Amino acid sequence: MNSQNETSSNKRAECAGGRLLDKVAVITGAASGIGKEIALTFAREGARVVIADLDQSAAQQTASAIDPTGKRALGVGMDVTNEEQVESGMARAIEAFGRLDVLVSNAGVQIVAPLVEFEFEKWRKLLSIHLDGAFLTTRTALRQMYRQKSGSIIYMGSVHAKEASPLKAPYVTAKHGLIGLAKVVAKEGAAHGVRANVICPGFVRTPLVEKQIPEQARELGISEADVVKTVMLKETVDGEFTTVQDVAEAALFLAAFPSNALTGQSMVVSHGWFMQ
Repeated sequence: MNSQNETSSNKRAECAGGRLLDKVAVITGAASGIGKEIALTFAREGARVVIADLDQSAAQQTASAIDPTGKRALGVGMDVTNEEQVESGMARAIEAFGRLDVLVSNAGVQIVAPLVEFEFEKWRKLLSIHLDGAFLTTRTALRQMYRQKSGSIIYMGSVHAKEASPLKAPYVTAKHGLIGLAKVVAKEGAAHGVRANVICPGFVRTPLVEKQIPEQARELGISEADVVKTVMLKETVDGEFTTVQDVAEAALFLAAFPSNALTGQSMVVSHGWFMQ
């Protein structure tokens, strides 16, 4: 979608009264992949969006593509493992738009290796991005949401929050941890009108997954085609990748849900890989 179409679709959503009209959403890791698609989807539904990303230039470019005027989109640089950057980035978002209705904690990385060979620094890096990042952004968001007496926090989990795969010990550990965090936020936030849920996608063909294919092929001693067919998509009902649009629609549903009836839950979006 080009910038002209993105802007015009935002205007149509605003005129039509989209499902997130004038809600303010911060999405981390939103300059590319799943996060970017969520930002675009939210913007089309009338939200004002904050693109938070480690790559500040890419965040600003994405925000400008959504709304060149800067009135409905803001790009901020944010290392979600850095407390100061999280606090200042979230403060910029609230200063720019006056409130915070939705946090999508999406920033993440993937590193694969057998557990017995996994470097401790890489283990710590992955857990820090997924778990420390979720904690820091959540804590800051809750302070504003509690003042408003409303809000929705959405964590980007994975089917690996429910299942395990070889070579992914820290990733599986982190994604399981996000479900626990969401449940605590749901319990603590209920009295303040705040709900929390987790989206658990299957394999989505983003740059993060593209990078995994040759890595897993090398580690498992099989072809890249076999990684896709017999590892990534083996348990799906149709042999299809989950799309960024699939995940964005799930995020929209959770963000727009009108009450605490849906909180502390995990939604699997995976073409049937893992059925609850």
